[in-house]
Amino acid sequence: MFLRQLQLQKFRNYTQQTVTFDGAKTIVLGANAQGKSNLLEAIQLLASLKSFRVYRDRDLVQWGQTGGEIIGSCEKRYSPVELSVKLYANQRRTLVVNGVVVKKKDEFLGNLNAVLFSTLDLELIRGSPEYRRDWLDGVLVQLEPIYINLHQAYQQVLRQRNALLKGIRLGKIPYDREQMELWNTQLVTIGSKIILRRRRLIDRLQPLAQKWHQLISTSENLCLTYLTRFPCNDNIPAIQAAFSDHLQLRSVAEQQQGTSLVGPHRDDVQWQINNQLAKEYGSQGQQRTLVLALKLAELELIEQVIGEPPLLLLDDVLAELDLQRQRALLEAVQSSTQTIITTTHLDGFAGQWLDSAQVLTIVAGKLQ
Repeated sequence: MFLRQLQLQKFRNYTQQTVTFDGAKTIVLGANAQGKSNLLEAIQLLASLKSFRVYRDRDLVQWGQTGGEIIGSCEKRYSPVELSVKLYANQRRTLVVNGVVVKKKDEFLGNLNAVLFSTLDLELIRGSPEYRRDWLDGVLVQLEPIYINLHQAYQQVLRQRNALLKGIRLGKIPYDREQMELWNTQLVTIGSKIILRRRRLIDRLQPLAQKWHQLISTSENLCLTYLTRFPCNDNIPAIQAAFSDHLQLRSVAEQQQGTSLVGPHRDDVQWQINNQLAKEYGSQGQQRTLVLALKLAELELIEQVIGEPPLLLLDDVLAELDLQRQRALLEAVQSSTQTIITTTHLDGFAGQWLDSAQVLTIVAGKLQ
């Protein structure tokens, strides 16, 4: 998988810019606030339809403009593909694959795969459970684009169930057992599938992350655990039964609080280094090593599943890593993996890495 060309029109601080990638390694050089991260953000949008920095499309469109566009020309193992995301300040985006508008996200996703590692990813360790759940769901979408339909269906049921519970709490809606059972059934049916896929993903990432973690840290043991609020086996009927039982146990509490207290929207991931919680006891160096191992594991797993390496996007992460971890990261990047890395200086790169890389300089949203 190779991104041959990227075109940006009225996106962030880019008015009109075409970037051609000549080789497997590209270094995007520039001072802070010049548009380096914006470049990676555009590529990540083509891969995942999500920005790693903002939620609203209006924040992606260049200031003062009504719309912008990202176009990517990609080479895949079997055929080339051109992707376009048209963004608007006040309406829904338009998705185009090879000149044809597609209505469903799963028809767009999967045409380009990418793994992004930015300084914000340290929130995987330090941040809220929501950040870790979003990461899991993002990896699952890369592995199985149709998963996004499952995730969206669950969010819709959750919103409607929460509205019902809120109405009951405020006394605007009388409690109706049959109506609540209908919503419970939908929540359990869809939510159990999400829980199973997340658990299986953690099981697949665990050995890969442990391998990379030991290569970088040399001696420490890493353990990943998917935390759900009820015990369940690795099959749908068992998860559904436990899910339903727990909903019954929390029924009164949900009516009192006016929100859904049970389900995958409340789950978390736990990281342990040498049997100690990384969030509470891990040093900054250990936490950075853990995130680096997770990203390399993600990269390897996606390649195993889709049959070709995804892009690796590194957003100014060398500054966050010591020399040992910088070396481990750059050495882990294989020649078959297209890597695009942003940096403010070239000091952290070995001469051999620089000799094989294309260096692009960005100044105020323009390629020099």
